[in-house]
Amino acid sequence: MGHRAEGCGSVNISRTRRKPRHIAGLFIARISVNGYTRDVTIKRLDHVVVVVDDLAAAITFFTALGMTKEGEMPIEGPWVDRVNGIENVQVDIVMMNTPDGHGKLELTKFRNPKLVEVRPAIQPPNALGLRSVMFTVESVDDTVASLRANGAELIGEVVQYQDKYRLC
Repeated sequence: MGHRAEGCGSVNISRTRRKPRHIAGLFIARISVNGYTRDVTIKRLDHVVVVVDDLAAAITFFTALGMTKEGEMPIEGPWVDRVNGIENVQVDIVMMNTPDGHGKLELTKFRNPKLVEVRPAIQPPNALGLRSVMFTVESVDDTVASLRANGAELIGEVVQYQDKYRLC
């Protein structure tokens, strides 16, 4: 599989002939740019995308957690279709920032194509895919109480992990 990136020469991304390396379940690829080949490594986690049905409710939820809205905009066009592998993509996105400024969460609402329903809506913990997004908070109990006041519910329960921290 290959891809030619505009403005940066020939870029071919492919599986290496040697055994692929996996780190924490991620495939480390080899990239060839203008004949120079090297391992691709992550510099940082830029952001996580969450597809939502109700953008306003999602903004309210993550704002209650202390995140702030950085920006909001509609996105569509051939480049969006190509990156998603779907034709005629039309989405509204909102970028949310964590209080420390190091984390971002992109909330995406598809206008086209329509959302694909997943049943059950809340997947069991052993389902394939993104498992969770974890945040550090001052008080788990206060955060849970605040979110419950806004209609949220826990999937499981609050638990103590050794003598290190509580999570849910």
